[in-house]
Parts: sequence; C-alpha cells; structure tokens
Amino acid sequence: MSVPVRVLRLPSHDPALPLPAYATTGAAGLDVFANLPPRDRSDGLTLAPGARALIPTGLAVEIPPGFELQIRPRSGLALRHGLALVNSPGTIDSDYRGEVGVIVINHGAVPVTLGHGMRIAQAVLAPVTRLVWVVADSLDESARGTGGFGSTGTGR
Repeated sequence: MSVPVRVLRLPSHDPALPLPAYATTGAAGLDVFANLPPRDRSDGLTLAPGARALIPTGLAVEIPPGFELQIRPRSGLALRHGLALVNSPGTIDSDYRGEVGVIVINHGAVPVTLGHGMRIAQAVLAPVTRLVWVVADSLDESARGTGGFGSTGTGR
C-alpha cells in the first residue's frame, strides 16, 4: 500500500541531496540523509563518545491524519560505530510542520564523524490507533499479574 506524503525542501536543504528513499524493494524504511549546515558540510560533524547532536534533514513533511512517521536508527551505524537515536523511535506527528531532525548519540568508544549526505536514520510511515480511556474499579487477572521489570526471567 502506498500513502502520499507531502514533503517540503526547506531553504536550508542542499538540492544535491536526494529525498529520503527506499534502498531496496523490500525495505520498510526510507533512508534519511544528513543535511548539515554549510559550515559543517566539508568536514562533517564529529561526535565524541557519549555526545549527542540534532542532525537536520532540511525537510518538513505533511503526514496524513491517522499516521505517524517513525524515525529509527540504522542497524549498520549501530553495529559499526555505536550510533543510536536518543528517542528511538522518534515520532513525527501528523500535525507537525517543522523541520525533521534526528537526535543521534555516540555510544561507541571513539569519535564518529557524520558526513553531509550520510544516511543517518530511517523513516517508517505507521498507522496510529487512538485510545479512549475507560475508568475501571478493577482490572482482569493475568498470569503475569503485577510482576514488573525482570519478572519474566533472564532469558536462560
């Protein structure tokens, strides 16, 4: 199923960069590209271990009602460099019209340089189901009950 999503290239967007795109026919997410400010485009932006930065995309989107755009990490960057997204997945709501940004953190042991045009995240369009609270006097019993963190075992 294809859902039309309007995209706006902001004045800061480098016209040489492509729009987010699917890398393969079976890809669930579109690759999102770093659109660094002109001062950082030649050298990139270096993240020290433990550092985080908001990476601009130069794009704004109009997500249809009933959907969200999830911004997710790229597994290759996580494995090779320890890069993750601080608020993973990030959510772009259907009523947000500002620039899409990606909050990247370096969990690795060495500095990592993010280059202009680098594929830094992936975006997945997802349906949103809204809930309606039903105030109750009690909840049905379950096998787990009130067992919280770690209550289902250690995986061994």
